[in-house]
Amino acid sequence: MLAMISHYDCREHDAGPLHPESVERLDAINNQLIMSGMDYVIRHYDAPLVSREELERVHVGDYLDRVYALAPGQDMKSVEIDGDTVMSPGTLRAAERAAGAGVMGVDLIMKGEAKPVFCAVRPPGHHAESDKAMGFCLFNNIAVAAAHALEAHGLERVAIIDFDVHHGNGTEEIFAGDKRVLFCSSFQHPFYPFTGHEKETDNLVDVPLSAGAGGKEYREAVTEHWLPHLNDFKPEFVLVSAGFDAHVADDMSSLQLTDADYGWLTQELKNVADTHADGRLLSMLEGGYEPAALARSVVKHLDVLLG
Repeated sequence: MLAMISHYDCREHDAGPLHPESVERLDAINNQLIMSGMDYVIRHYDAPLVSREELERVHVGDYLDRVYALAPGQDMKSVEIDGDTVMSPGTLRAAERAAGAGVMGVDLIMKGEAKPVFCAVRPPGHHAESDKAMGFCLFNNIAVAAAHALEAHGLERVAIIDFDVHHGNGTEEIFAGDKRVLFCSSFQHPFYPFTGHEKETDNLVDVPLSAGAGGKEYREAVTEHWLPHLNDFKPEFVLVSAGFDAHVADDMSSLQLTDADYGWLTQELKNVADTHADGRLLSMLEGGYEPAALARSVVKHLDVLLG
Protein backbone atom coordinates (compact mmCIF):
# COMPACT_ATOMS: atom_id res chain seq x y z
CA MET A 1 0.00 0.00 0.00
CA LEU A 2 1.20 3.50 -0.82
CA ALA A 3 2.28 5.38 2.30
CA MET A 4 2.69 9.12 2.75
CA ILE A 5 4.96 10.47 5.49
CA SER A 6 4.74 14.04 6.71
CA HIS A 7 4.45 15.97 9.97
CA TYR A 8 2.82 19.15 11.22
CA ASP A 9 6.29 20.39 12.24
CA CYS A 10 7.15 20.72 8.53
CA ARG A 11 4.62 23.57 8.43
CA GLU A 12 6.55 25.48 11.09
CA HIS A 13 9.55 26.29 8.89
CA ASP A 14 9.08 29.93 7.88
CA ALA A 15 11.50 31.29 5.29
CA GLY A 16 9.75 34.66 5.08
CA PRO A 17 6.59 36.15 3.53
CA LEU A 18 7.99 36.44 -0.02
CA HIS A 19 10.01 33.22 -0.04
CA PRO A 20 8.84 30.65 -2.63
CA GLU A 21 9.47 27.72 -0.28
CA SER A 22 6.32 28.24 1.76
CA VAL A 23 3.83 26.13 3.67
CA GLU A 24 1.33 26.76 0.84
CA ARG A 25 3.14 24.00 -1.03
CA LEU A 26 2.06 21.34 1.45
CA ASP A 27 -1.43 22.82 1.72
CA ALA A 28 -1.90 22.63 -2.05
CA ILE A 29 -0.77 19.00 -2.15
CA ASN A 30 -3.04 17.98 0.71
CA ASN A 31 -6.05 19.77 -0.80
CA GLN A 32 -5.48 18.17 -4.21
CA LEU A 33 -5.19 14.72 -2.64
CA ILE A 34 -8.55 15.22 -0.91
CA MET A 35 -10.26 16.58 -4.04
CA SER A 36 -8.95 13.70 -6.13
CA GLY A 37 -10.15 11.11 -3.63
CA MET A 38 -6.63 9.71 -3.40
CA ASP A 39 -6.19 10.78 0.21
CA TYR A 40 -8.50 7.95 1.27
CA VAL A 41 -6.38 5.19 -0.28
CA ILE A 42 -3.07 6.36 1.19
CA ARG A 43 -1.79 5.24 4.58
CA HIS A 44 -0.53 8.29 6.49
CA TYR A 45 2.42 8.32 8.91
CA ASP A 46 3.95 11.02 11.11
CA ALA A 47 7.65 11.52 10.45
CA PRO A 48 9.97 10.84 13.40
CA LEU A 49 12.92 13.04 14.33
CA VAL A 50 16.15 12.05 12.61
CA SER A 51 18.96 10.96 14.92
CA ARG A 52 22.44 12.44 15.08
CA GLU A 53 23.86 9.08 13.97
CA GLU A 54 21.62 9.07 10.88
CA LEU A 55 22.67 12.62 9.97
CA GLU A 56 26.36 11.88 10.46
CA ARG A 57 26.26 9.22 7.76
CA VAL A 58 26.11 12.07 5.21
CA HIS A 59 27.04 15.28 7.09
CA VAL A 60 30.25 16.05 8.97
CA GLY A 61 29.97 16.60 12.70
CA ASP A 62 31.35 20.16 12.65
CA TYR A 63 28.66 21.19 10.19
CA LEU A 64 25.90 19.70 12.31
CA ASP A 65 27.30 21.47 15.38
CA ARG A 66 27.11 24.79 13.52
CA VAL A 67 23.54 24.21 12.39
CA TYR A 68 22.34 23.37 15.88
CA ALA A 69 24.23 26.33 17.34
CA LEU A 70 22.69 28.72 14.80
CA ALA A 71 19.10 27.50 15.27
CA PRO A 72 17.06 30.34 16.78
CA GLY A 73 14.88 29.75 19.83
CA GLN A 74 11.13 30.31 19.81
CA ASP A 75 11.43 33.97 20.86
CA MET A 76 14.27 34.82 18.48
CA LYS A 77 14.44 36.24 14.96
CA SER A 78 15.18 34.12 11.93
CA VAL A 79 18.79 33.52 10.94
CA GLU A 80 19.90 33.88 7.32
CA ILE A 81 22.49 31.25 6.40
CA ASP A 82 22.81 32.57 2.85
CA GLY A 83 20.66 34.61 0.50
CA ASP A 84 18.31 31.68 -0.08
CA THR A 85 18.47 29.63 3.10
CA VAL A 86 16.79 30.83 6.29
CA MET A 87 16.38 29.24 9.72
CA SER A 88 13.28 30.37 11.61
CA PRO A 89 12.46 29.18 15.13
CA GLY A 90 10.61 26.20 13.62
CA THR A 91 13.14 25.28 10.94
CA LEU A 92 15.42 22.90 12.83
CA ARG A 93 12.56 20.71 14.02
CA ALA A 94 11.04 20.74 10.51
CA ALA A 95 14.37 19.69 9.00
CA GLU A 96 14.73 16.91 11.58
CA ARG A 97 11.28 15.62 10.59
CA ALA A 98 12.06 15.90 6.86
CA ALA A 99 15.20 13.80 7.19
CA GLY A 100 13.49 11.44 9.61
CA ALA A 101 10.72 10.83 7.08
CA GLY A 102 13.20 9.28 4.67
CA VAL A 103 14.58 6.99 7.36
CA MET A 104 11.09 5.87 8.34
CA GLY A 105 10.15 5.33 4.70
CA VAL A 106 13.12 3.08 4.07
CA ASP A 107 12.31 1.06 7.19
CA LEU A 108 8.64 0.68 6.23
CA ILE A 109 9.57 -0.56 2.77
CA MET A 110 12.30 -2.92 3.95
CA LYS A 111 9.95 -4.42 6.57
CA GLY A 112 7.25 -4.93 3.93
CA GLU A 113 4.81 -2.63 5.73
CA ALA A 114 4.41 -0.14 2.85
CA LYS A 115 5.43 0.12 -0.79
CA PRO A 116 6.00 2.63 -2.30
CA VAL A 117 6.41 5.67 0.00
CA PHE A 118 6.09 9.41 -0.65
CA CYS A 119 7.52 11.94 1.83
CA ALA A 120 5.64 15.26 1.75
CA VAL A 121 8.16 17.30 3.70
CA ARG A 122 9.90 20.64 3.86
CA PRO A 123 12.47 22.12 3.87
CA PRO A 124 13.86 20.29 0.83
CA GLY A 125 17.32 18.76 0.93
CA HIS A 126 19.15 17.97 -2.30
CA HIS A 127 21.35 21.10 -2.34
CA ALA A 128 22.74 20.48 1.15
CA GLU A 129 26.32 19.21 0.92
CA SER A 130 28.20 17.25 3.55
CA ASP A 131 29.35 20.46 5.23
CA LYS A 132 27.19 23.21 3.76
CA ALA A 133 23.57 24.41 3.74
CA MET A 134 22.34 26.14 0.59
CA GLY A 135 19.42 26.51 -1.81
CA PHE A 136 16.65 26.32 0.83
CA CYS A 137 18.22 23.05 2.12
CA LEU A 138 19.59 22.26 5.59
CA PHE A 139 19.93 18.46 5.73
CA ASN A 140 20.15 16.30 2.62
CA ASN A 141 16.99 14.26 3.17
CA ILE A 142 17.35 11.88 0.24
CA ALA A 143 21.02 11.23 1.06
CA VAL A 144 20.10 10.41 4.67
CA ALA A 145 17.52 7.92 3.38
CA ALA A 146 19.96 6.34 0.92
CA ALA A 147 22.69 6.02 3.54
CA HIS A 148 20.19 4.40 5.90
CA ALA A 149 19.28 1.83 3.25
CA LEU A 150 22.96 1.04 2.75
CA GLU A 151 24.18 1.06 6.33
CA ALA A 152 21.18 -0.08 8.39
CA HIS A 153 19.76 -2.59 5.91
CA GLY A 154 22.95 -3.77 4.23
CA LEU A 155 21.91 -3.05 0.66
CA GLU A 156 24.66 -2.98 -1.95
CA ARG A 157 23.10 -1.00 -4.82
CA VAL A 158 20.90 2.05 -4.37
CA ALA A 159 19.80 4.40 -7.15
CA ILE A 160 18.89 8.05 -6.58
CA ILE A 161 16.99 9.82 -9.35
CA ASP A 162 16.72 13.61 -9.11
CA PHE A 163 14.33 15.32 -11.55
CA ASP A 164 14.22 18.72 -9.84
CA VAL A 165 14.92 21.58 -12.24
CA HIS A 166 18.00 22.49 -10.18
CA HIS A 167 21.05 20.23 -10.12
CA GLY A 168 21.24 18.09 -6.97
CA ASN A 169 24.75 19.24 -6.16
CA GLY A 170 24.59 18.15 -2.52
CA THR A 171 23.56 14.58 -3.26
CA GLU A 172 26.21 14.34 -5.94
CA GLU A 173 28.92 15.68 -3.61
CA ILE A 174 27.98 13.32 -0.79
CA PHE A 175 28.04 10.16 -2.92
CA ALA A 176 30.79 11.07 -5.39
CA GLY A 177 32.78 7.94 -6.16
CA ASP A 178 30.58 5.67 -4.03
CA LYS A 179 29.96 2.71 -6.33
CA ARG A 180 27.07 1.53 -4.18
CA VAL A 181 25.05 4.55 -5.36
CA LEU A 182 23.98 5.43 -8.90
CA PHE A 183 22.95 9.10 -9.07
CA CYS A 184 20.91 10.18 -12.09
CA SER A 185 20.13 13.89 -12.29
CA SER A 186 18.37 16.14 -14.81
CA PHE A 187 18.37 19.92 -14.53
CA GLN A 188 18.23 23.17 -16.44
CA HIS A 189 21.73 24.32 -17.36
CA PRO A 190 23.19 26.86 -16.90
CA PHE A 191 21.07 27.56 -13.83
CA TYR A 192 21.32 27.61 -10.04
CA PRO A 193 23.42 26.21 -8.38
CA PHE A 194 25.59 26.42 -11.53
CA THR A 195 27.04 22.96 -10.98
CA GLY A 196 26.70 19.80 -13.00
CA HIS A 197 27.39 19.20 -16.65
CA GLU A 198 26.95 16.38 -19.12
CA LYS A 199 28.66 13.44 -17.43
CA GLU A 200 28.24 9.68 -17.41
CA THR A 201 30.39 7.57 -15.10
CA ASP A 202 29.91 4.36 -13.16
CA ASN A 203 27.90 6.13 -10.46
CA LEU A 204 26.85 9.43 -12.03
CA VAL A 205 24.58 10.34 -14.94
CA ASP A 206 24.10 14.11 -15.27
CA VAL A 207 21.71 15.28 -18.00
CA PRO A 208 21.68 19.08 -18.43
CA LEU A 209 18.76 20.57 -20.38
CA SER A 210 18.67 23.92 -22.12
CA ALA A 211 16.10 26.56 -21.22
CA GLY A 212 12.93 25.96 -23.22
CA ALA A 213 13.31 22.18 -23.37
CA GLY A 214 10.02 20.35 -23.07
CA GLY A 215 8.60 16.86 -22.78
CA LYS A 216 10.03 15.55 -26.05
CA GLU A 217 13.60 16.47 -25.15
CA TYR A 218 13.13 15.27 -21.59
CA ARG A 219 11.76 11.87 -22.52
CA GLU A 220 14.56 11.35 -25.03
CA ALA A 221 17.18 12.22 -22.41
CA VAL A 222 15.71 9.84 -19.84
CA THR A 223 15.38 7.01 -22.37
CA GLU A 224 18.87 7.44 -23.82
CA HIS A 225 20.85 8.19 -20.67
CA TRP A 226 19.13 7.23 -17.42
CA LEU A 227 17.34 4.01 -18.26
CA PRO A 228 20.33 2.08 -19.71
CA HIS A 229 22.44 2.91 -16.64
CA LEU A 230 19.63 2.06 -14.24
CA ASN A 231 18.96 -1.28 -15.88
CA ASP A 232 22.67 -2.15 -15.97
CA PHE A 233 23.06 -1.14 -12.30
CA LYS A 234 20.07 -3.21 -11.15
CA PRO A 235 19.31 -1.18 -8.02
CA GLU A 236 17.98 -2.92 -4.93
CA PHE A 237 16.20 0.27 -3.89
CA VAL A 238 15.07 3.32 -5.91
CA LEU A 239 14.98 6.72 -4.24
CA VAL A 240 13.56 9.79 -5.98
CA SER A 241 14.30 13.45 -5.36
CA ALA A 242 10.92 14.60 -6.67
CA GLY A 243 11.14 18.27 -7.54
CA PHE A 244 8.32 19.52 -9.78
CA ASP A 245 9.73 22.96 -10.59
CA ALA A 246 10.52 22.09 -14.23
CA HIS A 247 6.78 22.42 -14.85
CA VAL A 248 5.79 24.85 -17.61
CA ALA A 249 3.62 26.79 -15.14
CA ASP A 250 6.43 27.23 -12.58
CA ASP A 251 8.15 30.57 -13.06
CA MET A 252 11.19 29.45 -11.07
CA SER A 253 12.57 27.87 -14.25
CA SER A 254 12.40 27.85 -18.04
CA LEU A 255 11.74 24.18 -18.75
CA GLN A 256 8.38 23.14 -20.17
CA LEU A 257 7.34 19.86 -18.55
CA THR A 258 3.66 19.04 -17.99
CA ASP A 259 1.65 16.88 -15.61
CA ALA A 260 1.71 14.13 -18.25
CA ASP A 261 5.51 14.22 -18.48
CA TYR A 262 5.77 13.64 -14.72
CA GLY A 263 3.34 10.75 -15.05
CA TRP A 264 5.42 9.19 -17.83
CA LEU A 265 8.65 9.60 -15.87
CA THR A 266 7.12 8.11 -12.74
CA GLN A 267 6.00 5.05 -14.71
CA GLU A 268 9.52 4.55 -16.06
CA LEU A 269 11.02 4.76 -12.56
CA LYS A 270 8.34 2.44 -11.18
CA ASN A 271 9.20 -0.05 -13.93
CA VAL A 272 12.85 0.02 -12.85
CA ALA A 273 11.88 -0.51 -9.21
CA ASP A 274 9.48 -3.33 -10.09
CA THR A 275 12.03 -5.05 -12.33
CA HIS A 276 15.10 -4.85 -10.13
CA ALA A 277 14.07 -3.85 -6.59
CA ASP A 278 10.88 -5.78 -5.89
CA GLY A 279 8.99 -2.47 -6.13
CA ARG A 280 11.05 -0.77 -3.41
CA LEU A 281 10.68 2.93 -4.21
CA LEU A 282 10.76 5.98 -1.96
CA SER A 283 9.97 9.43 -3.34
CA MET A 284 10.76 12.64 -1.46
CA LEU A 285 9.46 16.12 -2.24
CA GLU A 286 12.08 18.64 -3.31
CA GLY A 287 11.10 21.74 -5.35
CA GLY A 288 7.92 22.94 -7.05
CA TYR A 289 6.82 26.49 -6.35
CA GLU A 290 3.61 27.09 -8.30
CA PRO A 291 1.13 25.53 -5.87
CA ALA A 292 -1.55 24.42 -8.34
CA ALA A 293 0.94 22.85 -10.78
CA LEU A 294 2.85 21.27 -7.91
CA ALA A 295 -0.29 19.72 -6.44
CA ARG A 296 -1.48 18.31 -9.78
CA SER A 297 1.95 16.91 -10.57
CA VAL A 298 2.28 15.25 -7.16
CA VAL A 299 -1.15 13.64 -7.53
CA LYS A 300 -0.20 12.39 -11.00
CA HIS A 301 3.06 11.04 -9.54
CA LEU A 302 1.22 9.24 -6.75
CA ASP A 303 -1.52 7.95 -9.03
CA VAL A 304 1.09 6.18 -11.15
CA LEU A 305 2.84 4.83 -8.04
CA LEU A 306 -0.49 3.41 -6.88
CA GLY A 307 -0.67 1.52 -10.15
